Amino acid sequence: MSVVYELSDLRALEAESVHIFREVAAQFEHPVLLFSGGKDSVVMLHLAAKAFWPAAIPFAVMHIDTGHNFDEVLEFRDRVVAQRGLRLVVSSVQDDIDAGRVTEESGARASRNRLQTTALLRGISDNGFDAVFGGARRDEEKARAKERVFSFRDEFGAWDPRAQRPELWSLYNGRHRKGEHIRVFPLSNWTELDIWQYIHEEQIELPSIYYAHRRMVVPRDGMLLAHTRFLTLLPDDVPHDAMVRFRTVGDATCTGCVESTATTTAAVVAEVAASRVTERGATRADDRISEAGMEDRKKEGYF
Repeated sequence: MSVVYELSDLRALEAESVHIFREVAAQFEHPVLLFSGGKDSVVMLHLAAKAFWPAAIPFAVMHIDTGHNFDEVLEFRDRVVAQRGLRLVVSSVQDDIDAGRVTEESGARASRNRLQTTALLRGISDNGFDAVFGGARRDEEKARAKERVFSFRDEFGAWDPRAQRPELWSLYNGRHRKGEHIRVFPLSNWTELDIWQYIHEEQIELPSIYYAHRRMVVPRDGMLLAHTRFLTLLPDDVPHDAMVRFRTVGDATCTGCVESTATTTAAVVAEVAASRVTERGATRADDRISEAGMEDRKKEGYF
């Protein structure tokens, strides 16, 4: 009599992600994992460690540094890299500004977020990376819902949604010519709730700003922005103290937080389960530029 074992939803997602990591290791010569210290990249790194255990993670990690990062996240990034003995590649937006490759926006609502594309493509090219793991999920945003797990990028780093390859039966095609590369999304089929339930079950450490804490914030455009040294105040801005947490972490000038009392992973899971707005939709000003804003940026080479 045969015995059928059923995986829980989380373990099925974990197994799929582990399979994707191993596929990349088998098909590519020089992959890299994008690691900012944000929750999705932390989960991605945790899964990569599982995929190759007891061996070490067989690739470097890369951070696209806007120069406007939350201090807690940078501290966490450096600590994790040191603990795991990883090679960290940092591609800096400030270097591109200094070299005249990009022009920094001006004004109170200026952000370096869009300038990350140049730093990302330069980091890939300069280091010869042929596969780039990213933590994007299909539930985050409409353009990301169109992505394949193996997302083909041409020699300019551009994404064409009509030129993507079928992935029937979880068969992934990594063929590419010199100068082209593949973006790989091991968390494509995960949701924000899946991520937090997995963090809770696996007891994965995150930067402290993902949990409720007191912080000076500035209400702007329907969001709460952290009052950091990077934020230029408008005449009507009135900073105030609030109990908040961050659902997503990016450039401090365009990443909002939400009022919250969730100080534990279990409490965050309960909050996320009750939410009806994605974390990017609720807290990322850069996603509000237009209905097709993210898709336009992805076609230029964005994450």
